[in-house]
Amino acid sequence: MSLVRRALPEDAEEVLRLRQVMIDALPGGDASTAWHAQALPSLRQRLGESDGDFAAFVVDHPDRPGALAALVVGTVDYRIGKAGNPHGLAGYVFSVATDPGARRRGYARACMDELLAWFRERGAGQVMLTASPEAEPLYADLGFVIKPDPTMILKL
Repeated sequence: MSLVRRALPEDAEEVLRLRQVMIDALPGGDASTAWHAQALPSLRQRLGESDGDFAAFVVDHPDRPGALAALVVGTVDYRIGKAGNPHGLAGYVFSVATDPGARRRGYARACMDELLAWFRERGAGQVMLTASPEAEPLYADLGFVIKPDPTMILKL
């Protein structure tokens, strides 16, 4: 039996807690948690949709009932097709976090395996993510390659 399960609406607060763990670890991350209360209703709704373009996979914390040990979240987006991905479906991994007290147990890898299977089931031809230096070995082991990308961002 797998330790990994699909996150449920009742996991929303813990999902946000682990997402904040990830944000706090990023260079220039914003430690503010005031936004959590506003994010909860939308997140609960999305976690309740089992057939949409959004999925979160989690592992329950073995030492703290009601807490999560690890989290992986992704979406499937449509982009106009291209060589290597003619149908234009692309997976995007945007949150991977492990509780500091539950690291080095393979939980993030197990969650990633489930998310990658979910992407394949939906016909995604590629999966993209942004990796921290600490996580690069995990992603490389899963087959991800570094792609020089002139990504820019505009906050609206």
